[in-house]
Amino acid sequence: MFVEIHLLQSFAPSNLNRDDTGSPKECEFGGVRRARISSQCLKRSIRTAPVFERTTQVPTARRTKRIIGEVAARLIARGRDLDASTKALSALIPVYLSKLDSKNPELTAVLLHVSEAELTAIQEAVEANWEGLLGNDAKTVAGKITKDLIKSFQTHTSAPDVALFGRMLAEKPELGLEAACQVAHAISTHRISMEMDFYTAVDDLNPDDTAGAGMMGIIAYDSACYYRYMRVDWEHLVQNLDGDAALARRTLEGFIRAAEEAVPSGKQNSFAANNPPSLALAVVREDGMGWNLVNAFERPVRATGDGGYVVPSVAALDAYWGALCDAYGTDTLRCVAARTLGNDLPVQTLAPYLIPGREAWLQTVLSAIPQEA
Repeated sequence: MFVEIHLLQSFAPSNLNRDDTGSPKECEFGGVRRARISSQCLKRSIRTAPVFERTTQVPTARRTKRIIGEVAARLIARGRDLDASTKALSALIPVYLSKLDSKNPELTAVLLHVSEAELTAIQEAVEANWEGLLGNDAKTVAGKITKDLIKSFQTHTSAPDVALFGRMLAEKPELGLEAACQVAHAISTHRISMEMDFYTAVDDLNPDDTAGAGMMGIIAYDSACYYRYMRVDWEHLVQNLDGDAALARRTLEGFIRAAEEAVPSGKQNSFAANNPPSLALAVVREDGMGWNLVNAFERPVRATGDGGYVVPSVAALDAYWGALCDAYGTDTLRCVAARTLGNDLPVQTLAPYLIPGREAWLQTVLSAIPQEA
């Protein structure tokens, strides 16, 4: 069973996701330039949104190179010495997770997602094998600990965000976890043109006879209506969470809530583009190929006569949904639930599935999910 989320979201002038030059990310689609927000950026926004952890009731994983320092701080709080804690962890971490950075041996060589349960297990394992990890046979002791830890964390996780988005460890593939969720790059439904904001800053302590600004600069920005698509494999999510269907349901709910609420943080203090989606469509599918609806906008929409991209974007998505249903059928669809911001949007084929109110819409989606694994 799969849950697919489609969002149309119009952002005010902003620079939510920057490229290596500091400009908003772009791509070409349908022969024209589109605004783009990368899937990595969107996933980061979702997993760090307060509503996600609040709904799952489980701490999100830490992504860090500083595992040694984090666990050492916990050991110190329990009365252990800093240098000894660092030495013990430096013997274990390279065997269990990742080799250490050649320039800073207190860091791992790569960023790792580590759940709260895994951090606790590492701490407890170090304490239980304290003398061995500090002795001459530390490598052998670390190998034995590693076998036990791998048994505990292989093929599943307690962290909802890792269960959704996966974990890849090149050095320890047995601790990798395949993601239960696919997230597409968000792209604008229309052609965009990037603009530049020239700004100046005043030096408040300039002498009265000094003219000119204390600083000048430019910020690139654009404004666009984005189409966003995500797909969750329900059975895989439950599997990643070690069969805990209740936690999987909270994870799915937290994911949907955060997908709507979370906005990338890039340059938000300069632009404050906090704009909720104008249309949300959720599909629960028994099986089969997912439907990414981005080809509704392969021919870029044009602003309506009185301006705006939301209305023609909704109309294009609505028509494309109907075309897909006619061409491929609806036998695998268990639930379709749509919601719009206001009643003046041109919804026709999706009209029978409109549900007013976010909570009623969300509960309709969740009610289509089995109560047990």
